[in-house]
Amino acid sequence: MEMREERRRVVVTGCGVVSPVGNTTADFWDALLAGRSGVGPVTRFDTSGLPVRIGGEVTGFDWSGCLTPQEARRSDSFTRYAVVAATEALRDAGLEPPAGVDPYRFAAVIGSGYGAASAIQQQYDVLKGQGPRRVSPYHSVLTAIDHPASLLSIKYGIGGPSCAVSAACATGAVAIGEAAELIRHGRADLVLAGGADDSLTAVDLAGTANAQALSRRNDDPEGASRPFDRDRDGFVMATGAAVLTLEEAGHAERRGATILAEVAGYAATTDAHHATAPDPTGAGAVRAMRGALADAGRAPEDVGQISAHGTGTVLNDRIEAAALREVLGPDHLSRTPVTAVKSMTGHMLGASGAAEAVAAVLSLRDRRIPPIRNCDHPEEPDLDLVVKGARDWDGDVVLSNSFGFGGHNAVLVLTRYTG
Repeated sequence: MEMREERRRVVVTGCGVVSPVGNTTADFWDALLAGRSGVGPVTRFDTSGLPVRIGGEVTGFDWSGCLTPQEARRSDSFTRYAVVAATEALRDAGLEPPAGVDPYRFAAVIGSGYGAASAIQQQYDVLKGQGPRRVSPYHSVLTAIDHPASLLSIKYGIGGPSCAVSAACATGAVAIGEAAELIRHGRADLVLAGGADDSLTAVDLAGTANAQALSRRNDDPEGASRPFDRDRDGFVMATGAAVLTLEEAGHAERRGATILAEVAGYAATTDAHHATAPDPTGAGAVRAMRGALADAGRAPEDVGQISAHGTGTVLNDRIEAAALREVLGPDHLSRTPVTAVKSMTGHMLGASGAAEAVAAVLSLRDRRIPPIRNCDHPEEPDLDLVVKGARDWDGDVVLSNSFGFGGHNAVLVLTRYTG
């Protein structure tokens, strides 16, 4: 399949991660390859009486090298995660500080599925307990979903477009895809793109559990996230952020940057079916996968690895598997390794698609695929699930799926960059 047109190419030159399995990209990747879980009992609040008491918390987090005390105090945790991840992504790209960059060609697209859930809860408690005079005058800023992009623009002189996107659990992939479009269409040369979420609150945990979406393996937290396993019983709520430094290929080459991968294709669709359940036909997921491959100028048989959305919910896993069969065909699918990062991180919600894109980039760089943890009894025997430790791999095309509540579907095609 030929490229649809000659266009500006988008490459990845840096990655940053804050996650339940590590607060740097290197720690995140080491944990994934080792199959280590970041899921455990929730410790940040009293979970007594809640039906679900486990989650993927970020621990050992240190913002001090990236934020001033005042900036940290006036930010929700999801913003702090995003800024630390973005700072690492810039450092990884050799752009911290971004010297020599045209500020008006520099952009930021940092999304979130749920925004400042913790800060909203805290300020509500202040209002009820101490009265309106004690509510922070920065409430409207620190609880805004665009606060990470805004704060990053101030810190790094980003004079081009800056914004937030929100597409539930597909947010991180949508942010990367839309950021790539800014570069393709000549509106930016450099974009920080990714997602962040920290909605692991008592209210969100209770509500999502009541929706029957969460695993209730309270006595076995590390075994709770089980994508594609017959014994799965829901996803595990988690927190964190992931940000990629995206550049126009020529811009990266001229400054001598190390290019990690190319964002070759992107597509997004909507099921238009139900507030939480995916369309049982999988039609929207199929269209998104086919659209991303067409955007990349790639045929289904070119796909060498699948980074599945893989939440560990019964409906999502079955529908994703069926959609993959339709797009790739049973024969090629049976020979294409499938991984599912959420089996270790839990579901980082609006950050998950970006974190999985980072994992895909590192898989292309290091020629290894992280395993799916806890998939002891695979329900889909025709899928080549990577279940017995990390696997060596020599492919050059990764299909990365992200789906979300509200019927959001977003797919990225990440490839090895060949110049």
